[in-house]
Amino acid sequence: ELSYLNAHRLYGERLPDIVKKRLDRELSSIIDHGYASLYWTAHQLVKKSLDDGYLVGSRGSVGSSLVATMCLISEVNPLPPHYLCKKCCYTQFFTHGEVGVGVDLPNQMCPQCGESLQKEGFDIPFEVFMGFHGDKVPDIDLNFSGEYQATINRYTEELFGKDYVFRAGTIGTLADKTAFGFVMKYLEATGQTRRKAEVNRILKGITGVRRTTGQHPGGMIVVPADMEIFDFTPIQYPANDGDSGIITTHFEFSAIHDSLVKLDNLGHEGPTMARLLEENTNESFTDVPLDDPDTMKVFNGLSTLGVTEAQIGTSIGTLGLPEFGTGFTRQVIEDIRPQTFADLVAIMGLTHGKDVWLNNARDLIKANVTDFRNVIACRDDIMIYLTQQGLEAKDAFRIMEQVRKGKGMEEDDVSLLQMKGIPQWYIDACFKIKYMFPKAHAAAYAITAFRAAYFKRLYPAAFYASFLSLKIDDCNAVLFAAGEDGIHRELQRIHDLGNKATAKDNSVVTVLQLVLEAMARGIHFLPINLYTSHARRFQVQQETILPPLASLDGVSSNAAESIVRARLDGEFTSIEDFRNRTNVSKTVIEALRTSHCFAGMSETNQLSLFS
Repeated sequence: ELSYLNAHRLYGERLPDIVKKRLDRELSSIIDHGYASLYWTAHQLVKKSLDDGYLVGSRGSVGSSLVATMCLISEVNPLPPHYLCKKCCYTQFFTHGEVGVGVDLPNQMCPQCGESLQKEGFDIPFEVFMGFHGDKVPDIDLNFSGEYQATINRYTEELFGKDYVFRAGTIGTLADKTAFGFVMKYLEATGQTRRKAEVNRILKGITGVRRTTGQHPGGMIVVPADMEIFDFTPIQYPANDGDSGIITTHFEFSAIHDSLVKLDNLGHEGPTMARLLEENTNESFTDVPLDDPDTMKVFNGLSTLGVTEAQIGTSIGTLGLPEFGTGFTRQVIEDIRPQTFADLVAIMGLTHGKDVWLNNARDLIKANVTDFRNVIACRDDIMIYLTQQGLEAKDAFRIMEQVRKGKGMEEDDVSLLQMKGIPQWYIDACFKIKYMFPKAHAAAYAITAFRAAYFKRLYPAAFYASFLSLKIDDCNAVLFAAGEDGIHRELQRIHDLGNKATAKDNSVVTVLQLVLEAMARGIHFLPINLYTSHARRFQVQQETILPPLASLDGVSSNAAESIVRARLDGEFTSIEDFRNRTNVSKTVIEALRTSHCFAGMSETNQLSLFS
């Protein structure tokens, strides 16, 4: 009912055949195989988050389903590229590969009513999500804001009842390298020597033994109403911590996935960033036009940001954009210089696959064997291309499934492709691939990044404040206040570490690069203010940014919150008064002192009285 309600709202009372056939086929598969409850649950979870003001991102291949789009689970429309008139419901579909995605269609007016036409469709087959026969269990992964994840998990308990919802447990086992270390330390401590063969025998005995228990980052196990969790698995607290309040399954989900449902309520930065951008600008994140030409320029140059490569160290403007800001992805973008939205989707596929870009597509492009728009980027590309070349859908699907799992092709399939005139380089590329990303997931990432780029272009202070708020643990307000010279020195220090640089160091580099870009665009960072700095969020003050208390090295989030609560009772009369009211550590006091937050404040309240 919900699917058809929204389909009629968009496409009119009489649905186009391509829409009706797709909906009918999907609904038959979903309902007949008993998966309607999964879709309805996902709809309720997304609706709850949206009603509370937090956007939800879809991940995986759920965007391959038109029913998921109509149920507002995903905003990726999987139909072929098409024009759509919101006023009179006129449509025009492009089903022969004329354009990669609907966003890239030229702007046109409706021939029936003269309204500006919407451009929709990412051309994604449903088979990718639920199999060729529509009988595969749908895996609906949702990206909720990290700061909202706990709320959506509690709501899941409300939907099904607390006795029927549990966190999916995880088990950490002893890796062979760690086990080797244990064995050698034991032999050393006991003064024993053993031959290599005996050491290997002992290793085999302890490798894979359970070492720790934990919980899945977002997996919620749901038990049927007429059963209880003990019919399937024991339960426990994560890491055996009885004070955690979160009960998890003792067995990993891989051991019970054929018996129970797992909802993936994952936490992600994308929805949080969208929320922060909306708060900092009063503009809707979802209203950003995906065909804005100036925003596209952010992905292939620096002209719209007003900075130079010498200033920020890169020739494109994607620093800080979700999924597009990493060093590897920026290198791919610099090689490709995307011009269309379809290019952005392809880049997400190329950079999230294994042996799809490196050792494959990149080499083909450099050797002028083919161009970027013809290489295989996402798993769906294989099925779409092969069906367009005359293969039966079932054959195209089978080959796609083999290739995307890194299994290559059978000899008969190779002969079939050769008979259909598929180029040899294409066949060879299929054998090199180890893993392929779903196009729906790639499209969802591209949509989020493009919208973020729009804010980065038009609202720079809001963008940088939002990004840095997400990376608070990698920020250092003292370093920001030191200016460009201080930041360059820190970047050089980390660079000199070479292979000794930690993951934390690499995260700091990303933050510092973006701060340099902000400064190059005229954004100034204010010093920490004891009374007006937020606990964890960077605040926009016209063309300046006020760092939060927790961005000081040595000030934890808990300490920052304690300071914010204490200052509600009025100004601090002395550092002693501050210490007594906040109960923070000496380390925090010294960090604030170094940042001149106590300027003009006496050490104690004691007064010398003279007669």
